Amino acid sequence: MVQERTLPKFDIASVQITKAEGLMLYEDMVLGRSFEDKCAEMYYRGKMFGFVHLYNGQEAVSTGVIRAMRQGEDFVSSTYRDHVHALSAGVPAREVMAELFGKATGCSKGRGGSMHMFSAEHGLLGGYAFVAEGIPVASGAAFQSKYRREVLGDPNADQVTACFFGDGAANNGQFFETLNMAALWKLPIIFVVENNKWAIGMAHERATSQPEIYKKASVFNMVGVEVDGMDVLAVRSVAQEAVARARAGEGPTLIEALTYRFRGHSLADPDELRTKAEKEFWFARDPIKNLAAYLLEQNLASEAELKAIDQKIQEVIEEAVKFAESSPEPDPSELYRFIFAEDE
Repeated sequence: MVQERTLPKFDIASVQITKAEGLMLYEDMVLGRSFEDKCAEMYYRGKMFGFVHLYNGQEAVSTGVIRAMRQGEDFVSSTYRDHVHALSAGVPAREVMAELFGKATGCSKGRGGSMHMFSAEHGLLGGYAFVAEGIPVASGAAFQSKYRREVLGDPNADQVTACFFGDGAANNGQFFETLNMAALWKLPIIFVVENNKWAIGMAHERATSQPEIYKKASVFNMVGVEVDGMDVLAVRSVAQEAVARARAGEGPTLIEALTYRFRGHSLADPDELRTKAEKEFWFARDPIKNLAAYLLEQNLASEAELKAIDQKIQEVIEEAVKFAESSPEPDPSELYRFIFAEDE
């Protein structure tokens, strides 16, 4: 079994959350989990092709960070595990599902598929298949926000960018080079490391000389934070602080969220490298079950309300599948469209 780091403690008593906020967080995580479960079903039924990387277990990170931002105004850069980031950013489930089906109604018009979700309307900068590829792209988005505000004098240019990547990317040169520039220029960006302990089949502790990634922020004179990535309230708390810091012009933050994927690296992965004991350790920390228990304990929700959300999401997912199945394939006449910029 891979050695487990002690999950950072979070003062739950310090949380001030309304019923509406609690139900919003719960619904967003249930949407992500249910969507991914349906993706697995559709993949094995031959409705999806290529590599499909699911997000099960990591929902607290996507929800905690993205839902602490302004939907449709701030920017989100993802990885090849991008479906749930897209959903949290506000991309409709039907458009994400249609994209996975390769249909013209998908958020990338059927051209991106599982690993390349994109939506300009929702500030989703894209999913990136190459490890660490999205880090400099996200920093470019953060730079233009700062430039527009400080050089062009646009008072509305206070957007914050969240850049998601895995623990494997933290050993990549783009990580170090870009964090250095972001710190020097005080870019309004949050670097979010989703440390799910495995880079495909490589255990994180075997691949890096400093397993505690958040400590790498110190060499850039940047704020580095470690958080329990299975606790959406903890993630949301550190994300809110990082967003406020970035929007105030105080520079970037590196957040390391300790999380775990409940499925293999992709749906083609037999997942034989991880031990049963390790999986059970993390399954017991299911972020959705934990939030549901908290909401019930704090009288912020009833069993009936949570079940109603579960049912609502199932209907959303089923509608998304029907929409995707009935949507048209991209027209062959548009094969070369979107390769080059077009005149408006």
